[in-house]
Amino acid sequence: MGMNSVTMGKEGTAMETGAMSKLVIITGMSGAGKTIAVQSLEDLGFFCVDNLPPVLIPKFAELIEQSNGKIGKVALVIDLRGREFFTALSESLSFIKEHFTISCEILFLDATDEVLVQRYKESRRRHPLAPEGMPLEGIRNERRMLEDLKGSASQVIDTSNIKPAQLKERIISRFTNLENNSLSVNVTSFGFKYGIPIDADLIYDVRFLPNPHYVEHLRPNTGQNPEVYDYVMKWPETQAFLTKLLDMLQFLLPLYHKEGKSQVVIGIGCTGGKHRSVAIAEYLGRMLGSSDTERVRVSHRDADRDKH
Repeated sequence: MGMNSVTMGKEGTAMETGAMSKLVIITGMSGAGKTIAVQSLEDLGFFCVDNLPPVLIPKFAELIEQSNGKIGKVALVIDLRGREFFTALSESLSFIKEHFTISCEILFLDATDEVLVQRYKESRRRHPLAPEGMPLEGIRNERRMLEDLKGSASQVIDTSNIKPAQLKERIISRFTNLENNSLSVNVTSFGFKYGIPIDADLIYDVRFLPNPHYVEHLRPNTGQNPEVYDYVMKWPETQAFLTKLLDMLQFLLPLYHKEGKSQVVIGIGCTGGKHRSVAIAEYLGRMLGSSDTERVRVSHRDADRDKH
């Protein structure tokens, strides 16, 4: 195993007196964006440690508490370079929860097999679980090994269809909101034919709405276009659906926040992710963004994918 690299956040590590220390475990699939994640947290003032063996996490937690607030925000990257220690991760996290007053969560980064294979081809790197074989073999082995860990993660982010800058923005938004004690709401449109976003907490299917795709002069535009947006919104079933959906979300979001969630991802899907889902996502972004208790971000995963 190579030497661990330790990085100090640009904003320092001093923490306000009396604030609870925070420990973030960054893990997930190799090639899914862990380097970008740790750089993003570094920019937020986290003390970052790369490739720390999980068996040493309790000792590190002890050092955090003994620092008297000087090391208040810590991010640890745990990946398959230390796979011989992976079985100790669950026990270490349980030990921390029982013996320390440290807020601890797992950030899991994922991507589809196809995207990960392409990234390995572009970087010409070898997968850690298939140093002499095909990347796909290593990716599938790694996914099986990480299945249970993914299930216990506080947050799963699918990086398959987002750029590095978007991933950085999402991570910074999430952990800034944690400190501000506000709820971050991400509304994303998508096309079912390209797959469901794996990091969505709530999924709503709007394929029952009249489709602008079949109106020739509307087809080339997305749901952000005023004509397409008005077309989607003009139907009675659209208005009835939005009334019920907003009522449900206004009920759910405060309860999520009360239970400690700092971020909720709402997926709005139609066939291609270009017209109906985009218009509905834009509407929700405006309506939910009027609340003082939530920060709302709208994104469109597949709006520009289908050019026909």
